[in-house]
Amino acid sequence: MSDRPSSNVDPAVAAGFGHEWSTFQQGEDAFSADDRAAIFDSYFHIFPWDRLPANAVGMDVGCGSGRWSVMVAPRVGHLHLLDASADALNVARCNLAAAKNVTFHHASVGDLPLPDASLDFAFSLGVLHHVPDTQAAISKIATKLKPGALFLIYLYYALDNRPAWYRMLWRFSNIFRVIISSLPEKPRLWISQLIAVFIYWPLARFAALVEKLGFSAASLPLESYKDRAFYVMRTDAYDRFCTRLEQRFTREQIQSMLTVAGFQDIRFSDRVPYWCAVGIKR
Repeated sequence: MSDRPSSNVDPAVAAGFGHEWSTFQQGEDAFSADDRAAIFDSYFHIFPWDRLPANAVGMDVGCGSGRWSVMVAPRVGHLHLLDASADALNVARCNLAAAKNVTFHHASVGDLPLPDASLDFAFSLGVLHHVPDTQAAISKIATKLKPGALFLIYLYYALDNRPAWYRMLWRFSNIFRVIISSLPEKPRLWISQLIAVFIYWPLARFAALVEKLGFSAASLPLESYKDRAFYVMRTDAYDRFCTRLEQRFTREQIQSMLTVAGFQDIRFSDRVPYWCAVGIKR
């Protein structure tokens, strides 16, 4: 993999994700089938599976541990898994060891090793807000898709559908992300796990209690974890606070980036996680 600017990757960020997925490998022994299925559905419920051709060929851009490719591979003809981290890709190989219809690529989104217009679909979930140029990444993926192909993307939202107090709380928490993500590997991990114990878990349990009492918990921070196992919170606390390059986008900005890249009929999910969208290559 090249680290030249055209590869559109921050090597330190890629190394950090390699450490994350080597630590949280998302195997069946730790990542429960119920959690995997529920989170997978939160992303893919807007994906029009019925539009895929028979034996569709697709690509998981930034596959990480391969946790979503495990669910996608059995539904398609062939799946390419791509990641800028060799360590992450090794974890994905283990998690998809039983799959016979997958190919692994150690490459960045700026150096996609596939022919143009060769794919029936692609997805990139929680990845492209961690690259230097998100628009360029989306446009690069578009070149690999056939006309009419599907692209599912999840990018961190700019809290554009949240009240002012929520955005202020996020700005405060982001100060800690900037500090923690600059620390060495082991302190980053330890602090993120303390955050999972003392912030994620209590707030998730509080949201569950509020809902049990008959009230809506939708506006509460971290309410989406109310039904998730602690392992998911540990993983996401690391993901959130240990990555030094993080960009956030409004729904309108994502719509614009997808349109510029050549997608149409763009549809957004109306539920957490925000923003998740699917478009069709023109």
